[in-house]
Amino acid sequence: MADRVLEFANPVFASYAAYAGLASMKMMGMMVVTVYYRRMKGVHANPEDTLFTSFGAKDKAVVRTDHPDIERVRRLHLNDLENIPPFLVVGLLYVLTKPSSDVAVWHFRAFLASRLLHTACYLGGLQPWRSIFFVFGYVTTVSMAVQVVAIGSL
Repeated sequence: MADRVLEFANPVFASYAAYAGLASMKMMGMMVVTVYYRRMKGVHANPEDTLFTSFGAKDKAVVRTDHPDIERVRRLHLNDLENIPPFLVVGLLYVLTKPSSDVAVWHFRAFLASRLLHTACYLGGLQPWRSIFFVFGYVTTVSMAVQVVAIGSL
């Protein structure tokens, strides 16, 4: 019987799928946070968007692309867009290497935890913690990538 690595019966794949789903939801959640900040601040990127401002800011709604709070959230979202898709690709390739279940799950957990903590620190302006959690997540993805390359080059 052939190995069925990419099935939910494989605990490594099932873990990857769960953590990949959570990381994707976190990344998509940043869109909601951006909308929330825009509406709370009454600051929009397009004139037509000022028509839908709520939270009592409608009278003060403006078009502006340089509000510091909103730009912070947008940079955070961009950081997710630069880090989560590589995790998704590398993580799936890593599953194909048939790693130890315990080691794989810790890679997935570490990555998601680092992204969540990075987000909290980014929104709170907490350095050096923001950088520490960024590097932790990056190193986790690199660790998996090195293993994929090592096994793939055999």
